[in-house]
Amino acid sequence: MATYPILRDAPRTLRRPRNASKQTSLTFLPTAARHGTCEFPNEASAPTQAPSLGTKPDSELVGIARLAASSPCAEVKRGTEYFLLPVKSILNHCSSPRVPFRFTVNPYRGCEFGCHYCYARYTHEFMEVPGDEFESKVYVKQDAGALMDRDLSREPVWGEHIAIGTATDPYQPAERDFQATRSILEKVAKREGLNVSITTKSNRVVRDLDLLKLINERSSLSVNLSVTTTRASLARALEPRAPRPDLRLGAVRELRSAGIPCGVLAMPIVPGITDGTEDLEALAKAASESGAQWFAGNVLFLRTASLDHFIRYIGAEFPRLATQYRDWYVRYGNAPQSYRDGITQLVRELREKYGMGWRPGRAPDGRPPRSWKSPQMELTLNEGGSDGSRPPHNAPYW
Repeated sequence: MATYPILRDAPRTLRRPRNASKQTSLTFLPTAARHGTCEFPNEASAPTQAPSLGTKPDSELVGIARLAASSPCAEVKRGTEYFLLPVKSILNHCSSPRVPFRFTVNPYRGCEFGCHYCYARYTHEFMEVPGDEFESKVYVKQDAGALMDRDLSREPVWGEHIAIGTATDPYQPAERDFQATRSILEKVAKREGLNVSITTKSNRVVRDLDLLKLINERSSLSVNLSVTTTRASLARALEPRAPRPDLRLGAVRELRSAGIPCGVLAMPIVPGITDGTEDLEALAKAASESGAQWFAGNVLFLRTASLDHFIRYIGAEFPRLATQYRDWYVRYGNAPQSYRDGITQLVRELREKYGMGWRPGRAPDGRPPRSWKSPQMELTLNEGGSDGSRPPHNAPYW
């Protein structure tokens, strides 16, 4: 198996510098970073206005920023404020050539898991809210189920990939109380011929096994569990409030036992921290033993608010990596192509070693066993299909 030098100037250790104080807990961080603005959590049930934290007065805000500023505070838990956000739709068009899906669904804005590397922090800035408050101010989209039902009726979704959980986790702690994701899945389960994926860091996804089984019978479904490392202490440092890696891998096992297509995404692979050959092999092995059907990984990239946040985090928690990160990410927003190519090769070799595919429905060499057929196209050609059959279920979406 090929190996690749990882940040040559960086230490191959995750311990703090020797002059640092000894850490006795399981996390590298003394406390999880939670910084809501409510001074009286016991009065959380009283509706309040979400503070406008940008430079503009509320009267000058437009679009999603204006909606966010007027959203009532529904609850405060664990130092995180939850606001009810009115939206016009749930199903969003995606035109980026970098992703293999046309539609996205994000039931929430913001995510309480607080992953320090999260690329989606910049989305809070659209609402004139600082990216550093991505985990402490979570916006719950109102009437998610009803809007999803309407959007599915209006949009040309047959055969198109609908990705749930692209910019915020659909099973973050807020889901336990607000159930926006479940309300969406309830509408998806009533339809046939859809092409749906779910990506999450939470084992809470198994709560909806009843709906997932229905969707899997009627449409193409795949579930991705995001796992960056098998080491619980490191995961707690990088992802302060996400479920432990073993719980996520346990969810993979439970989903596979229920017949739900499921795989593991090692995303992002964090240079100098989670990119060691032994670390990635341990993760690939654990994924395979959990029954994962695919295994994929991409190197960390950073932009705007995410870049600012993570550079500060690296400087505080992994100071000997700080110079390398500034050289790579402040200048280019990504690791060098040669480094990324090395990681891609390593992940490919691990995937082949443990017999997993690289995307849902594909063999390790990338060949799809069959193609999705749109039921709408079948209806156009011949009512009931050109051969009288229904379109195949569980076809690959990538």
